[in-house]
Amino acid sequence: MDLAATLEPAVGFDLHSFAIFLHIILLTYWLGSDIGVFYSSKFVVDPGVSPAGRAIAMKVMHMVDLAPRVCLILMLPSGVTLMAASDFGRDIFYGWPLALTWAGGLLWLAIMLVAFFKAPAKHADLAFRADWVVRVAVTVGLVLAACYALAVAEPFGVETNPKWLAGKVLAYALCIFCGIMIRLSLRPFGPAFGQLMTSGSTPEVEQAIGGSMRRAVPWVYSIWVLVLVAAFLGVVKPGADVVIGG
Repeated sequence: MDLAATLEPAVGFDLHSFAIFLHIILLTYWLGSDIGVFYSSKFVVDPGVSPAGRAIAMKVMHMVDLAPRVCLILMLPSGVTLMAASDFGRDIFYGWPLALTWAGGLLWLAIMLVAFFKAPAKHADLAFRADWVVRVAVTVGLVLAACYALAVAEPFGVETNPKWLAGKVLAYALCIFCGIMIRLSLRPFGPAFGQLMTSGSTPEVEQAIGGSMRRAVPWVYSIWVLVLVAAFLGVVKPGADVVIGG
């Protein structure tokens, strides 16, 4: 007796179900925790809050920010898993492409965690630079792939008009780009916040802290919109030559 075949109808679970579940969980934690980071930042930049209170808010914001960082990275292998588990992408993504994507995604995650926690300390600077390189490379690669899929009739031999998928990939790539721009916008924040903790508040310090946050806000909003756009495209699949739920 095939035990797997016997259990599958009972539990209603397969690779495709797991991929959908993982995708939903990552989307939920990405947006939810990102909103938490955004709300916490209000206390970090508020001059009316004591330095001690702002320091606590900063610690909360920093740790909550780990969730969207993890979700952003795992969205890539999760999305490839979803495509590999479908009838339309199995021939392209199942097997070594899926394994390679997960290996690369987990390596990127490990690099990010070393840079985030600065541990081990001797590798933190290298991990930080490597994370930048990976983000830029992934962004460029996905934008090029998405543009190619949007431009040709049957990208990579796919005949189901996957323009929706190209749009979803492009939205994800732009999320990574927005994250890069947030980091660039916040570059003055770290030194200014350190000065606040050691020397106290001054107009120059508050301007650097508040100004960097204000420059980052449009990119934060852009990420929220792009995540929702990607989710909409993944669910509705507009224009796709497929039968949904058949």
